[in-house]
Amino acid sequence: MKKTARKSAPPARKRPASAKPTIGKNARSTSLLGKVALVTGSSKGLGKAMAFALGQAGAVVALNYANNKADAGKTLAEFRAAGLQGGLFCGDVSDQDSVERLVADVKRQLGPIDILVVNATPAQPQKPIELYDWAFHQQMLDFFVKSPFLLTRAVLPHMKQQRWGRIVNIGSEVFRRGVPNFSAYVAAKGAQTGWTRSMANELAPWQITVNIVSPGWIPVERHANDPQEQKDAYLALIPMRRWGVPTDVGGVVAFLASDAASFITGQDIAVNGGMTVT
Repeated sequence: MKKTARKSAPPARKRPASAKPTIGKNARSTSLLGKVALVTGSSKGLGKAMAFALGQAGAVVALNYANNKADAGKTLAEFRAAGLQGGLFCGDVSDQDSVERLVADVKRQLGPIDILVVNATPAQPQKPIELYDWAFHQQMLDFFVKSPFLLTRAVLPHMKQQRWGRIVNIGSEVFRRGVPNFSAYVAAKGAQTGWTRSMANELAPWQITVNIVSPGWIPVERHANDPQEQKDAYLALIPMRRWGVPTDVGGVVAFLASDAASFITGQDIAVNGGMTVT
């Protein structure tokens, strides 16, 4: 019986250039080298963690404080000891003249501001409505509506000119949760959220993103004397069954400030271990 010659396998086809892997080809960088950032209220707490996260990503960071120069100086020393670049600037972010001086000082010493993180906050005591007065409500609005307005207006000319900018407001989960006996703070945070959404649409044509990061209860220095039973009760509600730490917030802020987040705007990002999953 005559054997049939076995056909050899056809040569492997070369993959066309268009089919080559494109992973990373158009990847956006998370580096902030060459950028100048201002983080208000950054001498301690969450603001300090945000400033460090931005600095570690390469930004030159303007640390801001209003009253405690000694603590702010210690933070600056830590910042520089970590090999990060920046400076320390005093300013009341709820006062127009102070904001204008602050932004001018940062520009003169570090350069025009590319990244603005609005974080500074006053004390937030929880009280029933009968124990609040309008002066306290006004203070909340000054920090969470007036301050973002003043700061954003002051940094916009540079951002619009270069058609690049990042504005990150620091909100709170209290707005989504409707926390009781906290009406002044909750109302102001709700207004801040609405302002963020509107500005995101207004500034999008200039490639300026505006987002809000809303942390849960993340214990920092000012929570040192909070009742343990309150802490235990809150921890029991967190789906991830752990406390958040300041770097959890800092990492989100640094990402939103980068080119990797260039197509994210008008968003309210909760950093609370799933407390407000709906």
